[in-house]
Amino acid sequence: MAHFAKLGINGKVIAVHVVNDTDLQDADGVEKEAIGQQFLERLFGWPQPMWIQTSYNTNAGVHQLGGTPFRGNFAALGMVYDEDNDIFRNKSRYPSWTLNTTTARWEAPTPMPDDGETYGWNESTQAWELYI
Repeated sequence: MAHFAKLGINGKVIAVHVVNDTDLQDADGVEKEAIGQQFLERLFGWPQPMWIQTSYNTNAGVHQLGGTPFRGNFAALGMVYDEDNDIFRNKSRYPSWTLNTTTARWEAPTPMPDDGETYGWNESTQAWELYI
């Protein structure tokens, strides 16, 4: 089974659909994203560039079954398809954080302390604060 994200305005994921492998294979049995996109366009009437294939087994830039990671993360509602980096990612919660395009995750300017306590990011102080 293959999965395709339906994109709305600004690359926002508005749906994820499952497609049978046979619906994206060419005459030689090779799976091709463009064939899956054409299938979905015929099925739903939604234009082709708005369908982007996503991998159910990819999370944070790692394929969970040891395969090749595909587009950073499995697409989910509300995520964004970042065309420049060819990844699915969440929107940044904080302006100071930067996108790690390898993991498709946002990272704080400083790492969160790893001492077993619970911390939250304070954007105004640019620091992790201990939750009490």
